[in-house]
Amino acid sequence: MSVNRTLAVAACGLGAVCVLLGAFAAHGAGPQVKSLLTTGAHYGLIHALLGLVAAVLALHAPPVRLAGWLAVLGGAVFALSLALVGLAGLTIMGAVAPVGGLLMVAAWLVFAFGALRLRPLPST
Repeated sequence: MSVNRTLAVAACGLGAVCVLLGAFAAHGAGPQVKSLLTTGAHYGLIHALLGLVAAVLALHAPPVRLAGWLAVLGGAVFALSLALVGLAGLTIMGAVAPVGGLLMVAAWLVFAFGALRLRPLPST
């Protein structure tokens, strides 16, 4: 099975960062920061998984590869912007979070388009 390794590694990196954010939210953050970190970690993890699925299917439909990168980038922008608002008090980053959200929405739409164009997987 061929896998887009770069996309898979990026998705795993996003997943690892989001687990760390979620763990800090659960065990070390105050109530207001906890909500931001939990939300960012949740969305980031979901989109890390979408990135991994896209990495596996990327060679069978080019739009799926694009969707994977949109998912990873969007998840990272969203999660990290919320983390910076909560942890560093950079409220201006609250304006960046919707950019991540739009990238995540685009990822799902492009993935759907790519799924319609998937070439059959080779039989073994």
